[in-house]
Amino acid sequence: MGLTRLLRRAPIPQTVEVVTASGPVAVGVRVNPRARSYRLSVSARGEPVLTLPRGGHWSEAEAFLERNRGWLDARLARLATPWRLAPDGLVPLRGVDHAIIVSDSARGRVWVEAGEGGPKLHVPGGPDHFRRRLLDWLKAEARADLERASARHAAALGVSIAAIKLRDQTTRWGSCSSSGTLNYNWRLILAPDFVLDYVAAHEVAHRVEMNHSPAFWRTLARALPDYGRGQAWLKAHGAKLMAL
Repeated sequence: MGLTRLLRRAPIPQTVEVVTASGPVAVGVRVNPRARSYRLSVSARGEPVLTLPRGGHWSEAEAFLERNRGWLDARLARLATPWRLAPDGLVPLRGVDHAIIVSDSARGRVWVEAGEGGPKLHVPGGPDHFRRRLLDWLKAEARADLERASARHAAALGVSIAAIKLRDQTTRWGSCSSSGTLNYNWRLILAPDFVLDYVAAHEVAHRVEMNHSPAFWRTLARALPDYGRGQAWLKAHGAKLMAL
């Protein structure tokens, strides 16, 4: 039996462990009939995936993975974040890291306190309930900011908005339906104000142009001339927020 046939019969695992600069990492393995080449990607949640085309050889896939180990190290390091929704953890609010301080009080609202070591978010409810209360508060803050930004851009473009809804998506920051409903990712409250403003302007601009044609980008520029600033920030840091 020739070497080529032996390679074809090599089993393809579902996962493979790779030693990276930060330690061992499990890489998921997928065969995609539509793929034309080997591909290595990392999801917003930091999950690496190695994709093989139909008929691909596992030995070739392993070699491809080894050649791209440096890229994987860099990508995982870029996604690494000190943020965690836990007592004494950090969470960004409008682009500024806040320390999470959990109180044992069963009542009360989340409140912000300035401090020498940086701002703090005080969350009531004790260890068992603080996470839900903090998420509810962050989503309420996101809704308020997005409603104001959307209304301002809608007035500038002379369009109406049917409704605003918050989503918990891991791949999209916003969308606009044909009925005029704007859907936003609540994590926008974690980003700097100009980033949330960019996404709001982007989705409102879709009330004029339901596409990404040159006409759409001209419309967006009418609402927010400096939209490139927020767009660039999301490209550089968006995946890190999605991972929270």
